[in-house]
Amino acid sequence: MIRVLENEFYYLDNFQRVLDWIAERYADLLDDGERAFLTAFPALPHNARALFVRMVMRKGDLFRASKLSYAEIGCAVEAAGQLLGTGWIEADPELTLDELFDLLSKPEIAEAFGTRLRSKSARKAEQLEALREECPGTLPFSQWYGACDDLALRILVKPLCDRLRLIFFGNLHQDWTEFVLSDLGLFRYEQVEFSADSRGFRQRRDVEHYLQLHACKERFAAGEDIDAVVEDLPWHAFDNDWLDSRREKLLFQIGQHYEKLKDWDKAHGVYMRCRFPGARGRAIRVLEKHERFDQAYELLLAAQAAPESEAERQHLSRIGPRLARRLGHAKLAPRAKQTVSRIDLCLPLPNEDWWVEGVVRDHLAAEAAPVYYVENALANSLFGLLCWRAVFAAIPGAFFHPFHRGPADLYSLDFHQRRAAEFTACLAELDDGRYRDTIRRHYEEKYGLSTPFVYWDALTPELLELALACIPPLHLRRWCERILADVKTNRTGFPDLIQFWPDEGRYTMIEVKGPGDRLQDNQLRWIEYCAAHDMPVAVCYLQWEQAA
Repeated sequence: MIRVLENEFYYLDNFQRVLDWIAERYADLLDDGERAFLTAFPALPHNARALFVRMVMRKGDLFRASKLSYAEIGCAVEAAGQLLGTGWIEADPELTLDELFDLLSKPEIAEAFGTRLRSKSARKAEQLEALREECPGTLPFSQWYGACDDLALRILVKPLCDRLRLIFFGNLHQDWTEFVLSDLGLFRYEQVEFSADSRGFRQRRDVEHYLQLHACKERFAAGEDIDAVVEDLPWHAFDNDWLDSRREKLLFQIGQHYEKLKDWDKAHGVYMRCRFPGARGRAIRVLEKHERFDQAYELLLAAQAAPESEAERQHLSRIGPRLARRLGHAKLAPRAKQTVSRIDLCLPLPNEDWWVEGVVRDHLAAEAAPVYYVENALANSLFGLLCWRAVFAAIPGAFFHPFHRGPADLYSLDFHQRRAAEFTACLAELDDGRYRDTIRRHYEEKYGLSTPFVYWDALTPELLELALACIPPLHLRRWCERILADVKTNRTGFPDLIQFWPDEGRYTMIEVKGPGDRLQDNQLRWIEYCAAHDMPVAVCYLQWEQAA
């Protein structure tokens, strides 16, 4: 149920909550400016603090007092006057022409520049371009637009506030709206115990590394010259695991960019210094594209001796025969494939709105054998409900603020290992039948909480009960074990449909492929895994009937 916020200063209270949290948990990481801010902010008048937070939470750093109209604050000019002595904001700041145009409407521009405007009917962008040569410098707002009695304000400490937000959340993509959405009941989070070790950043250089990495990522996304970005990129491994995983991911993306540019040497150089999953396989592929077959084959053999994942093993199985053929080596024996059931359907093309999986679902469904479209939802949801306490275990560094959808190290290589005892206890319930009550209890108690695994909208009570009645616990164990083996990769690729025979206590998973569609790699891996462990799975190939 969505609640209405009765506290009109909710945003100020939330901001202060962040400051208090940081002061309690991160005091040793702060620089002098940040410590001074945490001390000075609560001592300001209430309306001044409220105006400041409103400015922090709005886009940009330039404002007009007339646009900062909030009933609970009162006069923005008066509140701003109480902030001027802090050095955090500036009144009547120096503005460039571009900044001025952002603040003014077209009629105000016409009034400010009068006859200097060649065309008052031109678009703002055209007027701005026409005035650039005549107005190259900066002036206070009051001098640009003397006829205006409004006050311009610039907030000077947004970077400081962004750093504080970063320290609290451990990232820059979450912002102050998290509090509001939570207070309104739109997002709800599991409450995790926070120990003294529950910190995303353990030392000041973690913060600096994050900001350095973020700047490089922003420049890369903006299309800046890739060599210039790479020059500023931190190449040394960070001693903060979750932070270093972000660095590795950016390296991998840069390697992909070089590969697209066909700069094989630079792509190979980046991949070989990167530990992100798939980097070694891409390095082999780049060497192959560069026709450095001997080096590619040598790296291939090393990878085959110790593949990092099922995905890499699958990738190598495709590259290996090509390289062996290129180098004149003996033909490699093909890897044995599992036999998978096949369903062939030829159906009339529907007249109304349709989707392939829905057509097959409706065709196969029977009163005694219902079919559900589940794709990745069912396996992940059952895993998430069974292993809830393991996923949300208060491991140091996994949760460090109240708005985590899941643990910060969810995709780390040692995610399972760090919680081995907790996961072992959860999966043990599959051996003695307790798992059904645990899954049902978590479904009721945790319903709607943010989680990386449970698809609340897709998992209806009817689907849940059919799954618990028809899927053997050994099969659930196999699903959970495979998800844990590689959380990031194995959360996807599960078959589209599941059909239940409740009277017989059995089920079948069905992957659907329409005309011209083919199985994706992650789907092939799931299908082969299920077949290898005697779990019922089939691939349905749909064709449309030809019109007479």
